Amino acid sequence: MVKNKFVADYQINASKKIVFHYLSTASGLEEWFADEVRIDEDKNYIFNFDNEDHYARLTSLRSNIHVKFDFFDPKNPNESDHSFIEFKLEENELTQSLFLKVIDYSNDYEEEELEAIWDGMVSKLKEIIGG
Repeated sequence: MVKNKFVADYQINASKKIVFHYLSTASGLEEWFADEVRIDEDKNYIFNFDNEDHYARLTSLRSNIHVKFDFFDPKNPNESDHSFIEFKLEENELTQSLFLKVIDYSNDYEEEELEAIWDGMVSKLKEIIGG
């Protein structure tokens, strides 16, 4: 299956520390990203969207900077071409503006659909943090 890579930047008016909590913790992600987020005994994240579970491993984490989740099929955990979602927090030193970079590598949606989905989710995140 052909995967699409969607990349978008969103300006957020809040501190990195506050935003990072919503990007890297199950409780934070559950508030804006998924209907429910659980962590199993193997430390896999289980994201529930529309009553369907999606399994992911936290594969990269740099506190207040970057987090990446690789999604996998629990029935085929050794599959090599994983979908992933990556969040990066980048600060413009000149303007002191904070940007959330979203990288979504998946095969479920066209770019226009992904843009609408992410615009909606990030708007919800901004409402929650007041940014």
